[in-house]
Amino acid sequence: MENLKRNPFGFKDKIGYMFGDFGNDFTFIFASTYLMIFYTKVLGIDPAMVGVLFLVARCVDAFTDVGMGRLADSSPENPKGRFRVWIIRMCIPVAVSSFLMYLDVMAGASMTVKTVYMFVTYLLWGSIFYTSINIPYGSMASVISEHSRDRQSLSIYRSLGSTFAAVAISVIAPLFIYETDARGNQVVISGRFTLVAAAFSILAVVCYLLCYFLVTERVKVSKSASQKKRSSAAKTLGQVFSNRALLAMILISILTLCATIMGQSISTFLFADYFKDTKALSFNNLLGLPAALILAAVSGKLVEWFGRKELTSGGCIVAAVLFFALYFMKLTNVWVFIVVNFIASIGGMYLFNMTVWAMITDVIDDKEVQTMQRDDGTIYGVYSFARKVGQALAGGLGGFALSAIGYDSLAVAQTDSVRAGIYALSTLFPAVIYTVVAIVFVTLYPLSKKRVEENTKELQARR
Repeated sequence: MENLKRNPFGFKDKIGYMFGDFGNDFTFIFASTYLMIFYTKVLGIDPAMVGVLFLVARCVDAFTDVGMGRLADSSPENPKGRFRVWIIRMCIPVAVSSFLMYLDVMAGASMTVKTVYMFVTYLLWGSIFYTSINIPYGSMASVISEHSRDRQSLSIYRSLGSTFAAVAISVIAPLFIYETDARGNQVVISGRFTLVAAAFSILAVVCYLLCYFLVTERVKVSKSASQKKRSSAAKTLGQVFSNRALLAMILISILTLCATIMGQSISTFLFADYFKDTKALSFNNLLGLPAALILAAVSGKLVEWFGRKELTSGGCIVAAVLFFALYFMKLTNVWVFIVVNFIASIGGMYLFNMTVWAMITDVIDDKEVQTMQRDDGTIYGVYSFARKVGQALAGGLGGFALSAIGYDSLAVAQTDSVRAGIYALSTLFPAVIYTVVAIVFVTLYPLSKKRVEENTKELQARR
């Protein structure tokens, strides 16, 4: 690789990269939160069929995620940037395909037509167009700057973009999608999904354009590395799938997703059935924004001092200790629980989210050092697909866990044993998970602060 002599890395790149994930999540988080509601409550499709759709999509993603990574890696150099150019190419298709998933007029069609419509539009958006912009966007972080500190800043700002999008969607969407009927029930307003989807699609395009115009690619793959990369796709994939650092990151991400998604799934039941205080739940859910802002202010400097592996594994240890403490204390005061849980989540989930994207760039650099071959897109594509599989597996954990402890959805009040089980799922489960994550970091993930610095020096010498 060689470093392009362009304007130096700065605040424009950070803000631009933040808007890239803002754009991604205007369609992704909206789909993650409301697409099932649209399919079942508006179109009237059986939830089991929706489950089949998601399973089929993950199978397709196995090919499109990795394939898009290979395509981006093997694309010829472009004055607009090898990865950045895909943002301008695909921002309109991904926005339009997202909009097409929420056509309220399809509610009057036959079930066969609605099912075909669901499969076609979802696969078109998620497995084709979203993949074609998300994989290059994620891969682009490693070519915006070659310096570890800059990449950590990009990881932080990407997490901020995701957080801001989640807050915007959680506040805006319910105001327009739901209304309260005479009995006090929340019901979906007919015809509103299409309008909300259109608004989010337009906002996504605006964010993508800001990303495109504000971000600069500065690191270019050398011709020799590019020729090696194009010579054998099978060899490249073999090297990627045998990469110890990548495999460790995949395992860590799946475990962290399990802890995160389980927490999100069980939190409603914890506050409603154990603490019997749903108002406290609303306050608890708002803490994600200050957590992100706190870590955005301090995590960059902490990484400089300790290193990503060392800092994140330490955070997981703190999270594990605090969750174990919560479990054994058997708290009944909801506000004490919220405070301790908030600190534990900062050490675990939120800190990991601030560093993970920079760690993937470390993996990309390490592979180039070891093999003399750089595969930004392929590695990110493999990692992206693994995260989707992890999300799919973790998504069912909450339901299975509630069933296992004997939760009765028809009961007005749960038994003491069920309430204790809910509390255990919210505390003991993440405690065990973060303990395992810390062990994986220490024993399997090889990219310490020292090794990352050595890799950076080696690649700079080669250029």
